[in-house]
Parts: sequence; C-alpha cells; structure tokens
Amino acid sequence: MIKLFQGNLTWPITIYVPGAHTIGLARCTNFRDHIYNDTDIDAGFAKSRQSNCPRATGSGDNNLAPLDLQTPTVFENAYYKNLVQKRALLHSDQELFNGGAVDAQVRSYVSSQEAFFKDFVVGMIKMGDVAPLTGSSGQIRKNCRRMN
Repeated sequence: MIKLFQGNLTWPITIYVPGAHTIGLARCTNFRDHIYNDTDIDAGFAKSRQSNCPRATGSGDNNLAPLDLQTPTVFENAYYKNLVQKRALLHSDQELFNGGAVDAQVRSYVSSQEAFFKDFVVGMIKMGDVAPLTGSSGQIRKNCRRMN
C-alpha cells in the first residue's frame, strides 16, 4: 500500500485505513495461504476458518468469511484487537502487528476507539484527495482484479 500511494500519502495511513476491514467479507482464495501456511496466526482461529475454506485450490475458492469474526457488521476497533490476538483473516492485515515499528500504533487503537475513528476520518479524506489517472493514462477496470 505504501508504494501504491507514494508521494501522496504519509505512512500512518497504511495503519488506520485498513481498519475498514472491521466490516466486510473475504473470499477463501484471498486468505487460504494465511490460514494453512503462516505461523503468525492463532492456531484455533486458523482451524475455525479452515472449516469453510478447503486447502485444495479450486475447492471453495468463492466461500466467504467475515474479516472480523466477532462483529462483522459493526464499524469499531475490533479489527485491531484481532491483530493483537493474531486473528487477522488476511496475511496483509496481520503484517500490521508482527513485531514491527507500527505495533505501538495498533495497540493505541486497541485502547482508544476514538483515536482510531479520528485517524480513520483523516485517512479517508486523504484517500479522496488522490487524483485518479484519466484519459489514456488510466483505465476503469471491468473486473477490479484484472487489467482490461
């Protein structure tokens, strides 16, 4: 994400904007490797997610799982609590809390939902200010996962 917005956004945005993953769903194909192969995940959580996402590629690829198992339709700071407990569904999310430089910021959002909300608003405004590529410099994808 940092490379994607390089020059337009500051690094903290890569900590608070992913907090949007406190709501929503992910396809099995997007989290399969994390729940079967990674070591930075709670074993019980991984096992519970494996029940709906078979190990074999092509089997259950479109099965959905909530990004936040406890409160999948509520926007709050549970996402960050999940990170600290090593219960992130996506590998990229768990990377935010993995013994690195941003662990302290993640912990601050665990202890202060208000701080997360405040920073999230700032991040969304900054994201809205990113100028999209237009004309022959850009494209509107028919399928977000693939180039046209």
